[in-house]
Amino acid sequence: MRIITVNLNGIRSAAKKGFFTWLAKQDADVVCLQETRAQQHQLTDSLFHPAGYYCYYHDAEKKGYSGVALYARREPEEVITGIGWADVDREGRYLEAHFSTVNIVSLYMPSGTSGSLRQAFKYKLMDKFMPYLRELQKSAKEYIICGDWNIAHKKIDLKNWRGNQDHSGFLPEERAWMDELFGAAEFVDAFRVLNQEAEQYTWWSNRGQAWKNNTGWRLDYQVITPGLKDKVTSASIYKDERFSDHAPLTMDYDYSV
Repeated sequence: MRIITVNLNGIRSAAKKGFFTWLAKQDADVVCLQETRAQQHQLTDSLFHPAGYYCYYHDAEKKGYSGVALYARREPEEVITGIGWADVDREGRYLEAHFSTVNIVSLYMPSGTSGSLRQAFKYKLMDKFMPYLRELQKSAKEYIICGDWNIAHKKIDLKNWRGNQDHSGFLPEERAWMDELFGAAEFVDAFRVLNQEAEQYTWWSNRGQAWKNNTGWRLDYQVITPGLKDKVTSASIYKDERFSDHAPLTMDYDYSV
């Protein structure tokens, strides 16, 4: 089973940069997209409904903002649009597909970089999301939660960690939350099962020479339940082309939906 997750920073913009041409060659079973920044009525072109996939979108109410999508080769048994929290669902941040033995989520966590109000919203969601995640562990099914979590977990996960300890995305409270996620809550950072190397980034600021100098952050994850830990067989970050300020994260599992 191959799963790709990527924040497109605008699905129409990414399409113009060749994302769907690339995707057609990847043989992915499930594709999780974040920050589509479009309404479904704006995506009538067949490009946005790739051949061979069942395609699902969850848009933000605000035009040109947020939004997630999920493509699956096999039709899900059920698709849950939204997490059931009105303030979060208005921003189109959660989409969950149910298969026989595994549920797969496309998640777009908020960023707090625009100011204190958005950081407060991020903390509010984190506070509600952790108990929700812990409940998922009680499910008889495995879970794969793919997406832009907007937090770099450890120092190894961003280039300039010293200068970013007071910046959203690497705040002590955020990192402690990730410690709990991968600790007491018993979820697994699937990428790190196979790759413990430094400079494995998935996002680069458009400012300065961040991309050229690889001054990046690892913000995009596939977070899995423990039963899948020994099923992870490969992990790669695609950087040969740029479709967005994020790079696609592709992971293979010795597992089937």
